[in-house]
Amino acid sequence: MKKLKIKKDDLVIVLSGVSKGKQGKVIKIMPNSNRAIVEGVNMVTKHAKPNAENPQGGIVKKEASINISNLMIVDPKSGSPTRVGRRINKETGKLERYSKKSGEVIK
Repeated sequence: MKKLKIKKDDLVIVLSGVSKGKQGKVIKIMPNSNRAIVEGVNMVTKHAKPNAENPQGGIVKKEASINISNLMIVDPKSGSPTRVGRRINKETGKLERYSKKSGEVIK
């Protein structure tokens, strides 16, 4: 399995597709299928049967998954899309993700 640059709770921007230009927080990552679910992006309508949490049933809007290649992390400093690098922190000795654009550490 390939190492992914995007993780849960990252702020990302959509590069292509119907939701191009929208920003959102990553809710879930699916590494086996290379997809992610992003808050407020790629909304679809589903017909739901009545159940305990939705006793009325009806049409429900929810987020559908989007391919990770169409997402890019937002730079914490400038707010624009950036590539992600990985380096070892000299003080702690742990691996950290950083923005290639500004050099700022990502979360």
